[in-house]
Amino acid sequence: MYDWYTKHTTMVLEVVPRQTWGSFPGIYCSALPGLCWAADSRRLVLDTAQRSQQDVFVVDTVTGATTSLTADVPQGSWSVLTIDRDLLVARFSTPSCPPTLKVAVLPSAGQEAQVQWVCLQDAPPVPGISWSIRTLRPPLEQEHPQYRGLDFDAILLCPSESLTSQKPPLVVMPHGGPHSVFTAGWMLYPAALCRLGFAVLLVNYRGSLGFGQDSVASLPGNVGTQDVCDVQFCVERVLQEEPLDAGRVALVGGSHGGFLACHLLGQYPNTYHACVVRNPVVNIASMVATTDIPDWCLTETGLSYAPDALPDPAQWTDMLLKSPMRYVDQVRAPVLLMLGEDDRRVPPKQGLEYYRALKARGIPTRLLWYPGNNHALAGVEAEADGFMNMVLWLLKHLQC
Repeated sequence: MYDWYTKHTTMVLEVVPRQTWGSFPGIYCSALPGLCWAADSRRLVLDTAQRSQQDVFVVDTVTGATTSLTADVPQGSWSVLTIDRDLLVARFSTPSCPPTLKVAVLPSAGQEAQVQWVCLQDAPPVPGISWSIRTLRPPLEQEHPQYRGLDFDAILLCPSESLTSQKPPLVVMPHGGPHSVFTAGWMLYPAALCRLGFAVLLVNYRGSLGFGQDSVASLPGNVGTQDVCDVQFCVERVLQEEPLDAGRVALVGGSHGGFLACHLLGQYPNTYHACVVRNPVVNIASMVATTDIPDWCLTETGLSYAPDALPDPAQWTDMLLKSPMRYVDQVRAPVLLMLGEDDRRVPPKQGLEYYRALKARGIPTRLLWYPGNNHALAGVEAEADGFMNMVLWLLKHLQC
């Protein structure tokens, strides 16, 4: 915090190395709400990932005290919309319930835990969807040598028995980033897939936000191994513990989620039977020369980045060895690729490189090309076309 009068800067909140349940996890949001200050001009309100949930906290900038405003409410995810003279407006949702509008009056300093939320706009849960958050601890042999004791979460959505007459197939969705997170809020794709009879597994592998800085720091240098092992460990555990069809498991992912999906296809070819990827990273070594984030390629590989220096041969090798392309010879499952023509983050040449390699090896592969779309593939036509083709691909190759 910068004091305009004294010209001094002070630290309000320190970095949180490890998140403990119920405690302040650190700030994991791209920006504070546009209006976030309480009427006393010393407290601010923000929402941040707390493991696999999004919670609202009030921060006292004088004392550094943090208090959850959503500690005693049902499990789900909250987002601050605005605050005006201590009237707080927020959005709440769960994986089975679309967003609802909540309001509360922010209590005085020291009494924040007594906040009472009022629902202004109720939305009934979508029928046929059950969900839960699972916490997993990697095996000892997969522990990070410097950051031992880390765990991670996964959110599992399952269709009700009325939606399927047999064991449901499983769609595994690792998030992109890799330093982002799935929170237990409303997500259209997982909810729609669940309503169609698929179970959906959203994996917050080590390196995800909301679990403390140690978790974030554990992943650079270990992409393609630690994150892949976390997802596979989670998939195997869920298949053991839930009544799911282990013979019908698919992968869906975009960007770094696509990176993980392609890795898993090659490293564990007997587990997965179909795959859909959107603008995936498949070869970090070839991506570094064309992307708008070359620093990402080196940093996530565990290398230092300098804008005025080219990678040396050893660094090129490291980037290639951490890439899914290394395992392309072992891929057996059919792959659907969706590429944005104007993607500068993960240029479409990445997907084309993978497409050609799969076609040359006789793997059933289809490429969808979306002009006028960038990394997000967020155009209305692209979203609609992409979702329909994803579902058709999964139905066809999982024999649903």
